[in-house]
Amino acid sequence: MACCEEAEAQLAELELLTSMFPSQEELVVDQLAFEELRAFVEGRADSPPTTRPQFSIRISVDSPTAHGVDITLSCAFPLDYPKSLPEIAVRCSELSRAQHTQLVSDLTSHLRESCEGGMCVLTAVDWLKEHTPGYLSESPPAARKEPPPAGQSGETFSRLWIYSHHIYNKSKRKNILEWAKELDLSGFSMPGKPGMVCVEGLQPAAEEFWARVKVLTWKRIMIRHREDVPLGSSDTMDSLRRFSGFEEAVFDPHGNRGNHMDLGQLFQFLSDRGCAEIFQMYFGVEGR
Repeated sequence: MACCEEAEAQLAELELLTSMFPSQEELVVDQLAFEELRAFVEGRADSPPTTRPQFSIRISVDSPTAHGVDITLSCAFPLDYPKSLPEIAVRCSELSRAQHTQLVSDLTSHLRESCEGGMCVLTAVDWLKEHTPGYLSESPPAARKEPPPAGQSGETFSRLWIYSHHIYNKSKRKNILEWAKELDLSGFSMPGKPGMVCVEGLQPAAEEFWARVKVLTWKRIMIRHREDVPLGSSDTMDSLRRFSGFEEAVFDPHGNRGNHMDLGQLFQFLSDRGCAEIFQMYFGVEGR
């Protein structure tokens, strides 16, 4: 925590939110982080909290075509909040990928313009309530779809290999796990430095996962490699998957912060799943 003043501001905002959203169906807070923050502000703890405050708020809006559309706003406070903006993620199953990407971009721009240096979560909630129906009403013009070639289903199986400078944040790690399972994607996430994420499944689901992940705050994140395979009459999702389910994979973490993985174990993990060539793509050397 940068200073007690910022910790006090964070605690005050969390207490305000819990009073405004008393039900767990509306607000879910990381209680451990909340209590660590409270203890530090009240002087019952000598050292700053080790866990950053994170929470999610569920709101409901009406659109021109649906009543009671659920939206979840997830937030994580950086150490110097409110001097800098919180990390935010928005989930709404009624939004297309393009609508979702535009909404998050516009919300972030609004917060940057109107809230920098001050508390902004309620501003984000109000903005979502007011503006989300407009995004839900936008429907892109229907494109004429050509029938798929004989023997093909018209669907595509995708596998995305995502590189990040590092993956430490517990909220991001939780989002990665939850979003992959929600979208029926298999693969794995390796936290630490560097961070690696692989997701595989139907192309629209993989693209939606990437759209959600890339708008979070990262030092650097990119798709290092991707594989797209049209599904033919003899292909099934399960036959193309290299992973069963989605997991967070940890390989004997070491280093001063325990943030470096054993690359030999990672190479073996990839090799066992027929993905050995990915190791050289990431690290520029052949594994062994």
